[in-house]
Amino acid sequence: MTTPDTDDAGQHLTTKDGWRRFTLGTPPTPHLPSPEEYVKLAEPVRRRYEEIRIDHHARLMVVATSTVRHTVTTGRRLVMLNRHAISARRGLIVSGPAGTGKTIAVTQLGLVHELNDRAVHPQAHGRIPVVYVTVPPAATARMIAAEFARFLGLPVHSRLTTADIIEAVVGVCTTVRTGLVIVDEVHNISLTTRQGAEVSDTLKYFSERIPATFIYAGIDIEHSTILQGTRGAQIAGRFTLIPTHPFPYNDEWKGLVKTMEDTLLLHRHKPGTLAALDHYLHERTGGMIGALSHQIRGAAIDAILTEAEEITQAGLEAVPLDVTASAQDRKRKARR
Repeated sequence: MTTPDTDDAGQHLTTKDGWRRFTLGTPPTPHLPSPEEYVKLAEPVRRRYEEIRIDHHARLMVVATSTVRHTVTTGRRLVMLNRHAISARRGLIVSGPAGTGKTIAVTQLGLVHELNDRAVHPQAHGRIPVVYVTVPPAATARMIAAEFARFLGLPVHSRLTTADIIEAVVGVCTTVRTGLVIVDEVHNISLTTRQGAEVSDTLKYFSERIPATFIYAGIDIEHSTILQGTRGAQIAGRFTLIPTHPFPYNDEWKGLVKTMEDTLLLHRHKPGTLAALDHYLHERTGGMIGALSHQIRGAAIDAILTEAEEITQAGLEAVPLDVTASAQDRKRKARR
């Protein structure tokens, strides 16, 4: 029996070490003892066991949805098409409302690319196949260059100019054979401002100098200023768009609920309980996979803390949802 890694909180995908930990995979699923074994556990052992189960349910489980599969397939194709391109490499934009799985889709693409690179170059050390950065709010060209540098572990001193940081990033990415660059939260860029235009130009410069495929992800990018004007036209002419949407109530949604239910580690939960509530879950979350995951994982943690050890509709109702999903829930109740 292992305890949760308390260092996880300090590891983020936007650092080289954090990304590397992500690519190592999640810990194995803890063993669920029988009721007879459970009651015999000594109090200290039981407390550690509860923490392990809480940690298990707190982890965001990735489900291979149609959006994830489409993003991975399209992204891998672009990487191969760009392999011998000298310039004007093609990229990918994953765009949609918040909570529709954009970040999950692009990080899974990054994971697949990283694992494939390791398989092809098993003896190569020092490679950084994937760079993952997020665009800060009100970003400047220097800030986005610093995000790249931070991921790579490069120092960013006040005496360094923006051009110095950019050249250092390009040099390292070329040396370590970076083949995929994921830029998340792209909706934070506004081409209506000078700073936003400079950020866009910096990303374009990176894409021209770094021999990699660039992936953008953000909220409703196709309706933002990023694809408008001369700069936007250049992006639109080189990037493929994958839109993400709330899931309709169909077989895929039912499969998502069942898959999440299969991961539960609760002593009194009856298999099939959540599957029977899949329509309720769809109406309450509005088909948002992020809200669905939050609701089920939150209810599972509550079930452990209260010793109920099962998830019921009342337990699901007790988990507050985000503002968007809550609005959908109010509409559901108003229709009754």
